[in-house]
Amino acid sequence: MDTIVIMVRITKRKVGKYEYYYLVRSFRKKGRICKEQKYLGKEVPDNVRELMEQFKKKGLSEFYEKLERIKKNFQLEWNSLPKSVKDIEKEKIAVAFTYNTNAIEGSTITLEEAKEIIEDKISPNKPLRDVKETESHAKVFLEMLDKKEKLSEQLILRWHKEIFGETKPDIAGKYRDYLVRVGDHLGSDWQDIPWLIKKLFVFLKTKGMNPVELSARVHYRFEKIHPFGDGNGRIGRLMINYILWLNRYPMLVIEYKKRRSYYKALKRDEEGFVNYLLRRYIAVHEKMLK
Repeated sequence: MDTIVIMVRITKRKVGKYEYYYLVRSFRKKGRICKEQKYLGKEVPDNVRELMEQFKKKGLSEFYEKLERIKKNFQLEWNSLPKSVKDIEKEKIAVAFTYNTNAIEGSTITLEEAKEIIEDKISPNKPLRDVKETESHAKVFLEMLDKKEKLSEQLILRWHKEIFGETKPDIAGKYRDYLVRVGDHLGSDWQDIPWLIKKLFVFLKTKGMNPVELSARVHYRFEKIHPFGDGNGRIGRLMINYILWLNRYPMLVIEYKKRRSYYKALKRDEEGFVNYLLRRYIAVHEKMLK
């Protein structure tokens, strides 16, 4: 990978008795941290947020071109496949995604067992809860790919109910009404959840943002709200892939073996998490650039 996501900040320099303001753009290129700057003037302009976004986008043009190439090459490859082959590929993705997303949350089901459950309908000698959640998650995932409904609050509530209806019926399909803490992070006050989720889905309609970046921001904000008593990570990762799929991008499986870097990224601020997810996405789909 060459250019990676850019961070933009305002800096002030004093020369003699005068102060001057600049925008500084920092980015990683070929393993090195590089910086560029833009002069703002002796005062910070009122439209500085807009200028920061423009400065960031200008520096990211090469990066977004790579994302578009990934999308284009994926679509060329995907559209060339017969329907029967597409169905097989979807099932393979369902196995990989279901295994990894559940394993991150503590499921005892192995990758091979997930394959047996989803493809062969064979139940391993494992806790019934883990087996049921594997079956239900794969079903939701495959239906998600085929139905292509609008991503909405009603849809994520339905996903949650379908995945956890048999194993956690007391919390399935409804927001929590108590406080939760995940590591050092305290989830949003349960009384604020309804309007925070509505605000999130308003943000989802943001125009002009690359879908890969949008999926990262939506996931980060959803996880910070942490609206459910359990299953937030699984619903949040479904949201990432649904945004990508609806926008005709290849999906992203966050691997169980790399969960530590994922958790570490979620502890950063939003820009830090976006940086992580975009780097991961390009690394996973690097072959689509060739």
